[in-house]
Amino acid sequence: MGFEGIGVWQLLIVLLIVVMIFGTKKLKNVGGDLGSAMKSFRSAMRDDENKDKEDEEAEEKAHEPLSDAKAQTTEQSQQHSEDKTAERH
Repeated sequence: MGFEGIGVWQLLIVLLIVVMIFGTKKLKNVGGDLGSAMKSFRSAMRDDENKDKEDEEAEEKAHEPLSDAKAQTTEQSQQHSEDKTAERH
């Protein structure tokens, strides 16, 4: 017995009818197109996973605290801009 009560002979008959209706060339083309579509889908899924990983890494870097040198530079630039503002008034 085959799948859910369908025997091997019934499957062969169905396969024969499909080949007679569509022909071997058409079935070959359909198989090739289906294979190409699956390959493209897998590639897109891999690309999407890689993009997600890159986004997570970038987000982690954005949330890292500033290093001491960067923090000092930021403080100095803020003081400098405050001094310029005070001079104008």
